[in-house]
Amino acid sequence: MALSSKSSTKGPRMGDDAVKAKTGKVWKEWFSILDRAGAKKMTHQQIVAYLREEHGIGGWWQQMLTVGYEQARGLRAAHQKADGFSAYASKTVGAQVARLYAAWSDPLQRARWLPDAPLEVSRSTDGKSLRMRWTQGGSRVDVGFYAKGADKSMVAIEHGRLASPTAVAAQKAFWSGALARLKVLLEGR
Repeated sequence: MALSSKSSTKGPRMGDDAVKAKTGKVWKEWFSILDRAGAKKMTHQQIVAYLREEHGIGGWWQQMLTVGYEQARGLRAAHQKADGFSAYASKTVGAQVARLYAAWSDPLQRARWLPDAPLEVSRSTDGKSLRMRWTQGGSRVDVGFYAKGADKSMVAIEHGRLASPTAVAAQKAFWSGALARLKVLLEGR
């Protein structure tokens, strides 16, 4: 895959205020520091190590700053991770989290709104999460469940290990339609 060689100082979606509050600097300052350190020629792991060892940045922020830098410098495409690309989707529904979780974890219920999806559950934590394997192509689907009130909950999906940005777009469209069907089923509309 060809990535842009253009260099930018624009940061990722997370704003400067949040980055500065947690790291002491805004995106532009971090990009300048990393440019001076030669990060354009470093691996992802080398940039992470540099942020940890030279600047004392914690684990989650090491990754956030590294990915933001790689994207801004054209070293990493949007939605790209070390093991491929990831598509994200979420939906809030008018149902308790236990009912939402059951709609995913019970194969008969799941077939009502997600027919013929090539999914195989590999791990589950009751009412909290599912890890599934997409059996056609070997991608992975991680699903999280969150209570948003007495009769409201949210499901968040990361469909990872996708081959390309085109696959990301296809899976985003797939999950958008599937979650719309799930919402109708659970809310009875």
